[in-house]
Amino acid sequence: MADHRQSKKRRYISWGVAGAVVVAGGGIAATTSMAATTWPAQKTFTGRAFDTCAAPSLAAMKAWHTGFYGAAAVYIGGKNRGCSQPNLTASWVKSVSTVGWKLVPLYVGSQPSCGSGGSVKISASTAAAVGKSEADDAVAKASALGIKAGSPIFLDMEAYDTTNTSCNNAVLTYVRAFDKELHAKTYRAGYYGFTSSSAKAIATATDKTDLPGNLWYALWDKVNTTTSDWPWGATQYTGHSRAHQYMVNSKETRGGYTITVDRDAWDGPVAITG
Repeated sequence: MADHRQSKKRRYISWGVAGAVVVAGGGIAATTSMAATTWPAQKTFTGRAFDTCAAPSLAAMKAWHTGFYGAAAVYIGGKNRGCSQPNLTASWVKSVSTVGWKLVPLYVGSQPSCGSGGSVKISASTAAAVGKSEADDAVAKASALGIKAGSPIFLDMEAYDTTNTSCNNAVLTYVRAFDKELHAKTYRAGYYGFTSSSAKAIATATDKTDLPGNLWYALWDKVNTTTSDWPWGATQYTGHSRAHQYMVNSKETRGGYTITVDRDAWDGPVAITG
């Protein structure tokens, strides 16, 4: 989500997918905190998705439901969310779901102290506590919109200097606390980041405890795939647990409505709204 996660002009990640919805049980990282939980079957979607800074109007969403895109990411909250969301209500979620859209909840929480994204930063001394409290906020925001338990919440983490050991450790502490709390609330954990930094830190971490089970990687190669350009182990994040942001700032007009979006190849979980 590049800069648009942080600013109005860049918050345009379109997640449309022309694919089928699959009910599955995957996409959950193996963590001790989830062992005793009974999980709702997850919904997954495979196809093309889009995301934009502010949720479009219902009229625009109806006009855009042409089959090219089938899913849309929505920024449900977070201290570093870049846009206000006048359209994003429980009624909107119900209406666009009825139209046929699949939704992906996205939360822009605290950002790395060694990165340029966001004004609210992760502090090593409070990373765990803040991760937990922000996960509670994310769940409350999702629930208020009618996004039910069993749904994923994707944590947006912008690019940062992963060679800064103390900063990287603070990020991982924050992410683990965020994800552990999501799991305690019976929401699945997803993560958006860059293949060169924030996503790489998750995919290559030696200790996988409480790390997200679904990874959305930013690699702007304009290739609509979640496999041929996947930069890590072939057995990682399989079973409908990947998404790829492959194009950004694409200005598109459908049905008389022009929206600037980012394009994504999606093969992962989507919100349960029904």
